[in-house]
Amino acid sequence: MEAPYVLILYYSRHGSTETMARQIARGVSQVPGVEARLRTVPPVSAETDGATLPEVPDTGPIYCEEEDLRHCSALALGSPTRFGNMAAPLKYFIDGTSPLWISGALVDKPAGVFTSTASLHGGQESTLLSMALPLIHHGMIFVGLPYSAPELHATRTGGTPYGASHWAEAGSDGELSEHETALCQTLGKRLARLALMEIPS
Repeated sequence: MEAPYVLILYYSRHGSTETMARQIARGVSQVPGVEARLRTVPPVSAETDGATLPEVPDTGPIYCEEEDLRHCSALALGSPTRFGNMAAPLKYFIDGTSPLWISGALVDKPAGVFTSTASLHGGQESTLLSMALPLIHHGMIFVGLPYSAPELHATRTGGTPYGASHWAEAGSDGELSEHETALCQTLGKRLARLALMEIPS
């Protein structure tokens, strides 16, 4: 039988969101009995009327399949901010998950969100909340970050109660701050622990 896993599904253009995804995976790995599964989505192309680019690259992160999402025990969804919303490639993928909604495949599974922005007040919270909406429509149980996490009180960069975030400040080379790293790992650990819990029907 396959071990339960937290699907960490993200889109990353310049690497910051991918760095966050890997720290969330580290948090998941701290919970015995749960695995982390990192997946990304392909970019979209204006030349193909919004369709995803057809060629799968030989190297790089693995593209997510519907079955990865169907069989996950929990989900972390991540994207850089685009005008206060998730990036188009991730939205395009999520918009194609109607079969999972119809079947109820994601009902009662825990889900959290994460984002990165180039500016300190660049729409982190609105992006996190906008990513939560389709997950709630899927019947998932939204998981944020509690203020019992001390880094949420101390951070001077990213970190919100709605989910993990990162301020990709100019010249930072995409490195997460100590607090941002800890909060990503906290989100991963929370999702992994909740993935092991039985939700009463």
